Amino acid sequence: MNKAVRARLRALVSGVRAARADAGMVTSEYAMGIVAAVAFAVLLYKVVTSGQVSEELQAIVKRALSAAM
Repeated sequence: MNKAVRARLRALVSGVRAARADAGMVTSEYAMGIVAAVAFAVLLYKVVTSGQVSEELQAIVKRALSAAM
């Protein structure tokens, strides 16, 4: 085999081995993403259900439903 082909093959094999060694990290990254999404959802829920924001949302809906077409 050509030296360049052997070097490329070695690089590919070592890349596959490195990917296999790092496979356990994906689960923890997904878990952290889910935790962050849940925290954001809770924060958004608290903001939307607050008094002032709730009143504003109701006013927007009332204006939209009473709009003339």
